[in-house]
Amino acid sequence: MLADALPLILSMLVAGAFAGLLAGLFGIGGGFVVVPALAAVFTILSTTGQPMSEDKIMHVAIGTSLATIIFTSLRSVQAHAKRGAVDFNILKQWAPWVVLGVVLGLSVARFLDGKSLKIIFGVGVFIMAWHFLFPILSKRTVSDQMPKGMARGGLGSFLGGFCTLLGIGGGTPAILIMTLSGQPVHRAIATAAGFGTIIAVPGTIGSIISGLGETGLPFGSVGYVNVVAMLAIISMSMITAPIGAALAHSLDSAKLKKALGIYLLCTSSLMLWTAFHHAPAKNPLTTASAVQVTTELPHMGGR
Repeated sequence: MLADALPLILSMLVAGAFAGLLAGLFGIGGGFVVVPALAAVFTILSTTGQPMSEDKIMHVAIGTSLATIIFTSLRSVQAHAKRGAVDFNILKQWAPWVVLGVVLGLSVARFLDGKSLKIIFGVGVFIMAWHFLFPILSKRTVSDQMPKGMARGGLGSFLGGFCTLLGIGGGTPAILIMTLSGQPVHRAIATAAGFGTIIAVPGTIGSIISGLGETGLPFGSVGYVNVVAMLAIISMSMITAPIGAALAHSLDSAKLKKALGIYLLCTSSLMLWTAFHHAPAKNPLTTASAVQVTTELPHMGGR
C-alpha cells in the first residue's frame, strides 16, 4: 500500500511547493497551478501501472484543487479580516447565487469527460491570461456600487459555475467585478478571498459525492477528491507561499502581472494541446494479452 502511495506523495509535495511559490509570487489562488500539476502527475502515474482511469483524471484534479482552496482561502480571509478589509455584507449578499452556480457547475461536470474539462480549463485560463497581459478592464469602473437584482444573480451564478468547472477559487474574476463596480482594490482583494471559500466548500462536497462509487480513481481518493494529494499540497504550499510573497515584494508588480499572464498562456496552451493530441495510455496487461492472442491464432488455425 505504501509503495503505491509513495510516488503520489512525492509528486504532490513537489507540486504543492511549486503551487505555493507561484501563489505567493503572483498573488493568485493555487487552482491555476494545482489543476494542471495534478493532471500532469496523475497522467504520468497512469502510465506506470497505477490503476486509474485517464478519463477521471481531470475530475479528480479539479475536485482536489477545490479542497485545497478551502484551507488557503480561509487563511487569507482571516489575515485580511484582522485588518478590517473584508466586506462581509457583499459576501452574504452574493453567497446564495454563487453557491447556486457551484451546484450548476457540478451538475454540468458530471456529464463531461476528461477531454471536455481540459478544453474548458484551457479556454478559461486563456481568457485570464489575456486579462493579466492587457489589463484594460482593471483601469475602468462601470458603476459606483455592486450589481443588484438580476445582475447580481446572473454574475454570481456565472462566477460559481465558471470557477467550479476550472477548479479555481474565483479571486481574479471576483476582483474584476468589484473593481469595475467602484470598490477599492485592497477591499476587492480581501473580499475575493471570501468568494474562494464560498466556492470551494460546496464544490468540494459536491466533488466527493459525485465521485463516490466511481472506479479507476487514484490511490487515496474519496470521490473526486484525492486526500493524499490535498494534504501534501496544503503542507508544502504553507511553507513556500511566504517565500513567493517575499520575492514578490522585491520585484516590479507590472512585470509580475506580465509574467503571470505568460505563465497562464503557456498553461492554457499545454492543456488544450493535451486535450486534442494526447494519446490514451496503453494498459500493459491489455497489450500483453493482445500480443498473446495474436501469436496463438496461427497455431489454433492449424489444429
